[in-house]
Amino acid sequence: MKYLGIDYGTKRVGVAVSDAAGTIAFPRATLPNDDKLLSHLEKLVKNEKIGSIVVGDTRSHGGKDNPVTAEAEAFVAALEGAIAVPIERVWEMWSSIEASRYAPEGKGHDDAAAAAVILQRFLDMHGKK
Repeated sequence: MKYLGIDYGTKRVGVAVSDAAGTIAFPRATLPNDDKLLSHLEKLVKNEKIGSIVVGDTRSHGGKDNPVTAEAEAFVAALEGAIAVPIERVWEMWSSIEASRYAPEGKGHDDAAAAAVILQRFLDMHGKK
């Protein structure tokens, strides 16, 4: 099954897609967080035949809400209403830092790479035995 990984941000949303076997995550795109976001994600799910969505949970290390949490929760609720595939929330702590370690020289933050890190963590934890 193919998975879609999402790194939610108030300005930009990183997305990643897994291979058909659901074993490797690939950065796909960074999308503006605007009124076209949900329709773009709907098309991506349909075109890529996505079976499940993995969204990074923005809460802090201790599980406490942060300034982005309420907006991220509203996004997940809207996503659940718009797209008829299962959606899972997973820990995203330090995914951006991890992704930046592999970025080309001079390029720090990459939202699509962070989405791939989030998705790959999920795939590794839920992979085939």
